Amino acid sequence: MSNILAGLFEHSSDYKKLEDNLENSGFQNSDYIIYINNENHGNQFLASVAVKDSSQAEIARSIFTQNEVLKTYLFENMSIDQASYDTLKKYIDARNRAEIHNSPDIKIKTSSDGMNSEVKF
Repeated sequence: MSNILAGLFEHSSDYKKLEDNLENSGFQNSDYIIYINNENHGNQFLASVAVKDSSQAEIARSIFTQNEVLKTYLFENMSIDQASYDTLKKYIDARNRAEIHNSPDIKIKTSSDGMNSEVKF
């Protein structure tokens, strides 16, 4: 069974260029899906590519990077037939909720040269 490499792109990215790059790199039209949602007024689109091994995954990841991918996700043991928009969105949402996001800068206050345990009251 193949794996699915999914990428989240800015809406301003050219999905036609992405399709051309994938096909020029040896992927067939049946190996990828580009999900465009005009109803959501969002500024992003999603693409998924079926990859059989790590070398194909690296080729697809490189193409995604050339087309200014925001984030990539690898789903193992999933075929392109199972990679519906709703299924991928559900898995991506679950991964994002489980991911530890960067926290704001935390300042740690250390002890000063003020009072210490030797002070008697």
